[in-house]
Amino acid sequence: MDDRIREHARILVDWSARIDAGDDVVLAVEDGAHDLAVAVAEQLGDRGANLLSTYQSDELTRAYLGAHDGSFTENPEYELALYDRADSVLFLKGSRNTTETADVDSDQRQAYSTARQEIREARLDTDWVSTQHPTRAMAQQAGMAYADYQDFVYDATLRDWEALAEEQARLKEILDDGKEVRIVADSTDITLFIDGRIAVNSAASVAYDSHNLPSGEVFTAPYDTAGVVTFDVPMTIQGRRIKNVELTFKDGVVVDWSAEQGEAVIDEIIGTDGGSRQLGELGIGMNRGVDRVTDNILFDEKMGGTVHLALGRAYDACLPEGESGNDSAVHEDLITTMGEGSRLEVDGEVIQQDGVFRWEDGFEG
Repeated sequence: MDDRIREHARILVDWSARIDAGDDVVLAVEDGAHDLAVAVAEQLGDRGANLLSTYQSDELTRAYLGAHDGSFTENPEYELALYDRADSVLFLKGSRNTTETADVDSDQRQAYSTARQEIREARLDTDWVSTQHPTRAMAQQAGMAYADYQDFVYDATLRDWEALAEEQARLKEILDDGKEVRIVADSTDITLFIDGRIAVNSAASVAYDSHNLPSGEVFTAPYDTAGVVTFDVPMTIQGRRIKNVELTFKDGVVVDWSAEQGEAVIDEIIGTDGGSRQLGELGIGMNRGVDRVTDNILFDEKMGGTVHLALGRAYDACLPEGESGNDSAVHEDLITTMGEGSRLEVDGEVIQQDGVFRWEDGFEG
């Protein structure tokens, strides 16, 4: 086994999930992530945790949704009980075909997603972490040779997370104290209102309310939005390609939208429910180990010099106690590049210019 796989597993169990002896752990393994699953199981056994593994596959999902009549049981109790009792859920992604579910009917997707909202909430109440094992399908989607893609994944994942957490704490403090964030970039001028909200230092550990490995972002939950934003980073959502999405917000709600490619996908997302027309997240990428777009949201949204906004659900970690944020059955991230001529302002002060933070070399604010 590649030693990097074992190091990946060690970081996941120790730094990210903080697994202790006796913890009840659900290990959800996609079909291409077997090697990482073996390494993680070894780490869990060494720590005396309790392991239950489940098998995940887009091909299974496609078969099930394609055959079902659409009258899905809401939040099946047996599955809900699994997550209610779990201490941690570790999702090991490893797709063998990134477009396997592209032909699944959109109404079927929405019905299934809506029927499982309590199950999603139960999973999110655990110390869950999602990570990615490099597969040939993911390398192909990224337009990279498999060996190069493996290097990319491990450069982004096997980092000094403690040092990055310290750097990201600077931005968290600015956002926690801020009221308005303005993003100006190519075809983008949008203002997000964040006063009273809590920024999350997403340093790849549940100790920081961070649930992705790799991570490397600071995010919060705006309660109001105004302006226009263009997302220039191409993505695959639900197995379908989108490109150059433009959203116009007024009084916190999307009032107009278009896309050069995949506009039907955006139509479906926005039409999911009342909350899907609003933003649930503002995220600012800070992981310089992610140095290119790979058409994988787990990596792309963390890339230094990008900002992402998510339509739909807001995370509870960003909300003051007793306050409920935007609620939706979806949470779909869209990414814009903070390139030359861009700036990120908090309460009128330039925090980032041309994709460079004010504490980094090369900042010319």
